Amino acid sequence: MITKRVLSGIQPTGNLHLGNYLGAIKNFVGMQNDYQCFYMLADLHAITVKVDPIKLKENVLSTAAAFLAAGLDPEKNVIFCQSQVRAHSELAWILNCTAKLGWLNRMTQFKDKVGSNKEKASIGLYTYPILMAADILVYKATHVPVGEDQKQHLELCRDIATKFNNDYKNNFFTLPEPIISETVARIMSLRDGSKKMSKSDESDLSRINLTDTSDEIAQKIKKAKTDSEPIDDKIFNEKSIRYEAQNLIKIYSSLKSEREDKVIKEFEGKSFSDFKKNLTDLLIEKIHPISDKIKDYRKDDSALLKILNNGTDKAAEVADKNILDIKKIVGLKL
Repeated sequence: MITKRVLSGIQPTGNLHLGNYLGAIKNFVGMQNDYQCFYMLADLHAITVKVDPIKLKENVLSTAAAFLAAGLDPEKNVIFCQSQVRAHSELAWILNCTAKLGWLNRMTQFKDKVGSNKEKASIGLYTYPILMAADILVYKATHVPVGEDQKQHLELCRDIATKFNNDYKNNFFTLPEPIISETVARIMSLRDGSKKMSKSDESDLSRINLTDTSDEIAQKIKKAKTDSEPIDDKIFNEKSIRYEAQNLIKIYSSLKSEREDKVIKEFEGKSFSDFKKNLTDLLIEKIHPISDKIKDYRKDDSALLKILNNGTDKAAEVADKNILDIKKIVGLKL
């Protein structure tokens, strides 16, 4: 019987926010009873752009604390730091020699990130999808939770796995299947509904941080941009440009794991000033306990490191066995 195994992770690039929680972590927590889950702090991916070494270590610890505070159980899940399992990097090189240059040239996320500055981008940022494929394949993950911006990378991973299997006439790699949750929404900025909520946005008012206090959450929702029109079923009409209104509805529906049309029906005809009161109460109910737990976990970084080291040992036990078999297949094991 094939074990259903999930691999996913988050880059430790700073204070996590509501978009990270609703787009990934909440889903991680929901999967931990149905899959064997490997969740990594993707620090190797984080250094594809310049990053302060001291901040990187701090971000790893804060992200680990957020994972645990949100409800990820280290006894049920393998929670680990990507760079501490060397098989990721070893397999990435082997897959670099398997993948086609043309495949990488089609990756739209790289083009979106670098724009006209392609010549100044790091090679690591360009080959990021290869390392992502290695992350998945080194554990023979059967499932990967993906959002819209990662679908193309998972398709590349499947192409690489298929080519490897064909090149070496075996079926070593499992082709991972995507997990796309119907209740996961792309959370946008509270100040501009056309832009994704981001840690790099200069305005802290643009996002709800997982470490925000109740008062901070209330103030940010109060100041969140919206419009003067009432809530109605036309908000998500194809021709609608009510991006901020759509965003607040998406946040509420994602927090409650309810369909957007049900939320609209509940508040139909009401103003967003009324809706914001309900949204604030819901955010405080869901996010404030996480904020308190994050602060508690950060009081003892040695305990956090112990959890990560235990996770690294568990991850390496699986990855090291697979990389050894891969080396034998490729001819790298003498």
